[in-house]
Amino acid sequence: MTTMHYSRQLAEFAANLRYEDIPAAVIERTQALFLDTLASIIAGASTRPVQIIDRVSTHMRPDHGPSEILVSAAHSSPFFAAMINAAAAHVVEQDDLHNSSVLHPAAVVFPPALAVTQDLKKSGKDLLTAAVAGYEVGIRVGEFLGRSHYQIFHTTATVGTLAAAATAGNLLRLDHEQMLHAFGSAGTQAAGLWEFLRDAADSKQLHTAHAASSGLWSAYLAQAGFTGASQILEGKKGMAAGMSSDSDVTRLVDGLGTRWALSETSFKFHASCRHTHPSADALLQVMREHNLAVSDIEQVTTHVHQGAIDVLGAVTNPQTVHQSKFSMGTVLALVALFGKADLTTFDQQALQNPAVADFRDRVHMVLDEEVDSAYPRRWIGKVSVRTTDGRTLQTRVDEPKGDPGNTLTREELEDKVRRLIEYGNPTQSTEGNMALATKLIDLVWRLPELDQVSLL
Repeated sequence: MTTMHYSRQLAEFAANLRYEDIPAAVIERTQALFLDTLASIIAGASTRPVQIIDRVSTHMRPDHGPSEILVSAAHSSPFFAAMINAAAAHVVEQDDLHNSSVLHPAAVVFPPALAVTQDLKKSGKDLLTAAVAGYEVGIRVGEFLGRSHYQIFHTTATVGTLAAAATAGNLLRLDHEQMLHAFGSAGTQAAGLWEFLRDAADSKQLHTAHAASSGLWSAYLAQAGFTGASQILEGKKGMAAGMSSDSDVTRLVDGLGTRWALSETSFKFHASCRHTHPSADALLQVMREHNLAVSDIEQVTTHVHQGAIDVLGAVTNPQTVHQSKFSMGTVLALVALFGKADLTTFDQQALQNPAVADFRDRVHMVLDEEVDSAYPRRWIGKVSVRTTDGRTLQTRVDEPKGDPGNTLTREELEDKVRRLIEYGNPTQSTEGNMALATKLIDLVWRLPELDQVSLL
């Protein structure tokens, strides 16, 4: 009896994928996600953790090279460019999320895609194809590892190494055996634990930086003949054996070439952990429907899945702005008080405003069987609001803003890009920021026409 080699099938797909194989709608979605990511990188460039990673790396990296570090407009090796850009992509919590894998693909796919494209002088079509390969591999590995993995491990950190390896490997034109070796090297380096949230530590930025650069490194090593475990995912001592109790190996090859999982990815509307978004949208909805003011609300109960409790439950009294983005009470306070939870509102209100702390303490999470059963395939938002006059009001949101069925329009995405760039360049003039936004928007929508992707 022959046993199916799922990892090899996934490696064959990633190695053999070409631009002509990908539907036009998927290409357009990839362009939109790349644009969203570039803006997120610029928004995160000046943050303290990213600046530390950039500054420390200057002692270790070459001071010239083919790949662009968007954080500092410097140039270096593909390895360091991918590392630093990936750290910046994730820090302001505006990068994308794929629901059923609970993976933020963009932060670990586009930085290596750009770095290797510039290193090899590849085209816009090459970049987009490699990004699709990275998304399709990463999402399936995340689904394969299951819900139990996410309880302890930050999936974007662990699975991100495989997604980055697939991305870089596709650009390097690895054959399927080399791609399998790249997966093996990437998987054995996979790491990233949720414990950092309790301390408001900077680890989340290290997670994406390490995943993107390690996956890229693994692909270059495989091209040179370096070997990796051929069953790093499903082997007896592979990732699933050590990191999951509910893995499903069939998810690795689910609909390869017919189900384009990239198209299932959600944009982030609020600048916070995605687990807060369904409840935030539901609270906004019930306040609009019943014309509620903050003073009318005595208590908010959010009915959530276990994953939200696992991640957000550790944050009860946030000490930093970044940690506050993982506080359900803080996020709901911002949307209740200001109608939004964007980057500027977090910076100015999340920790300083006593009204935010007061509302935060009125918010409670409870496990909901329906919501939990639907997760992670669907992220349902349900809230119950007890008013000061004794009413209990309930509402639900089945597709939070940004989900594929409730996605950002092109105009909304471009507006988000402009706001992120303005946020990331506070010392630049508004005219300068708008010119940069216009340049990036134009470049990304023209990517399929570019024979070579040079400086952004």
